[in-house]
Amino acid sequence: MITIKEIASELGMSATTVSNVIHGKTKEVSPETIERVNAYLDEVDYVPNINARNLAQNHSNIIGIVLKTEEERHTYMNILADPFVAEMLGGIERTVRKAGFFLMLYISDDLDEIIRQVATWNVDGLLLFWMMDEDAIKIRKRFKKPMAFIDTYMSEETIKKMGHRYVNIGLKDEEGAYEAVKYLIECGHKKIGFMSDSDIGVDSRRYMGYERALKEAKLSIKDEYRFVLNTTTEGIDKSLEALAKQAEKVTAIFCTSDNFAALMINACERHGLHVPEDVSIMGFDDNLNGRLFRPPLTTMHQDIEYKGVLAASTLIDIIHEKPVEKHEIILEPSLVVRESVARI
Repeated sequence: MITIKEIASELGMSATTVSNVIHGKTKEVSPETIERVNAYLDEVDYVPNINARNLAQNHSNIIGIVLKTEEERHTYMNILADPFVAEMLGGIERTVRKAGFFLMLYISDDLDEIIRQVATWNVDGLLLFWMMDEDAIKIRKRFKKPMAFIDTYMSEETIKKMGHRYVNIGLKDEEGAYEAVKYLIECGHKKIGFMSDSDIGVDSRRYMGYERALKEAKLSIKDEYRFVLNTTTEGIDKSLEALAKQAEKVTAIFCTSDNFAALMINACERHGLHVPEDVSIMGFDDNLNGRLFRPPLTTMHQDIEYKGVLAASTLIDIIHEKPVEKHEIILEPSLVVRESVARI
């Protein structure tokens, strides 16, 4: 790879002049010189050595993204094919690119493996999805640069340990689930199921909202109304078949994601239960596929792309040492009424 000094020597000019042309700092460079330098760059197929430049400036212009999955979860599909993840990454990528940064992506269900990898990355900051409270503490011990968390529930003790070089972007998940189930109750439903694939993280918060709405309406909370989906490749079909039979016991099911709602709609229809005539189905997230479901899905909307944009832009502000007003930013969901919920 030819160097700037070698180019300057060939052209009989200073290395500073050549560097200024390459990096667009041409206010004090004549048009003739610019043309001559660019012509020679084309002739030798010059490619800037970004690594050398970044090393000299003591930063890499790279932001790392870590997606932490749970063991045996999401195995029924490629996690990057999940509409929620795709929308989020789209917002992050556009924001990062416009700011002149690049992305590295790592996906694992093993936190120790994540920490080992992150410790070796020469990145200016990290974006981390779906970490647990204790995960955030462990990563902060090894990684001291700016971090942005998405949908991580941090205790007050953890927040104190994070310092000032972080941001956490979340959603009022409990309140959103409460509003969703309250809407089902207003539609006349009294036997309401709750569908998730775990009882931790976001699912735990959304169950709290489900439970609060039922208790407020003095409705029963029964184990048989809890729909737990096995999302492993080997178990998902049998699990959906069992849940479709279980759906006969309720008039409505609140699902913790639009994807689960879609799976449940299909399973019920295969079982001979029509949506919403026999059972109403409600989702959460309002991802891009929500309007394509049949019937169109009633759900709780969150601006998924904006969540990614906000996380990335705030992280970049921290990297640039700009003041950040809030380190915990919790967004509001909103109800979207379509056709998958019937009034009874």
